[in-house]
Amino acid sequence: MPKSSIFKACRNCKALVLPDQDACPVCGGTSFTEEWEGMIIILNENSELMNLTGAKKPWRYAINIK
Repeated sequence: MPKSSIFKACRNCKALVLPDQDACPVCGGTSFTEEWEGMIIILNENSELMNLTGAKKPWRYAINIK
């Protein structure tokens, strides 16, 4: 499967980060995958989408990781 983009996804919280990052800025996790699909971007802490997804802070997240 081809890479989804220039990002890799944290296996713990699904945050999308740049490939050179060693730790997730959202949860501190260190396990990542380049196999992910879909992206949501949460801009506001009061977003209903943030509540629905269980996201911990505004960020960009993968919808599905492999």
